[in-house]
Amino acid sequence: MREMINMIVVLTLLTTFSGGLLAAVKSKTEVQIENQVLKFQKAPAIKGIFPEVTNDPLAERFNVKSENTELQVFPGKLSDGSKAVAFETKGTGFGGSLGLMVGINLDTDTVIGVRVTTHSETPGIGSRAKDNLSFVSQFLGKSLDTNFAVKADGGAIDAMSGATVTSKAVSLAANQAKELYQKLKPEIVNQMK
Repeated sequence: MREMINMIVVLTLLTTFSGGLLAAVKSKTEVQIENQVLKFQKAPAIKGIFPEVTNDPLAERFNVKSENTELQVFPGKLSDGSKAVAFETKGTGFGGSLGLMVGINLDTDTVIGVRVTTHSETPGIGSRAKDNLSFVSQFLGKSLDTNFAVKADGGAIDAMSGATVTSKAVSLAANQAKELYQKLKPEIVNQMK
């Protein structure tokens, strides 16, 4: 009986120490990981959406909260004087989660660009969504009244050949962006003043 108590005490101490060590490592690396994600995933997408802005969207980013939704917003001041925002939403593709950065003009409520930020899609097939500018350019200039679904589902988007599931994931993420934007636009505009 005494051996069992000793074993329980030792296991409890080891698991407590291990848990504390993992929590410490997570808290020390959390900011570094966030900066790496910002630098290598979000920044290139934002640069693709906002090629000519008069401000620094990364430095001026802010969070918008509403009920159970929190959104990191990247504001852009376009060269023509209009204001725009970019933010990331997620869709589920063939290989798992797919991140999509969507840019919307605040004055006209139109999409000014989309870029895939993250994906786990099949190399050479679904992964083309990240680099296939002809696919993502279909969203350019579309009003938020547009049905961002693939044409096979009654929408306005041509699916990539051989990557229908990925195309649907991008369309789903674009629809989520549209809904979030419409829900949070007053808070976004208020933060940009």
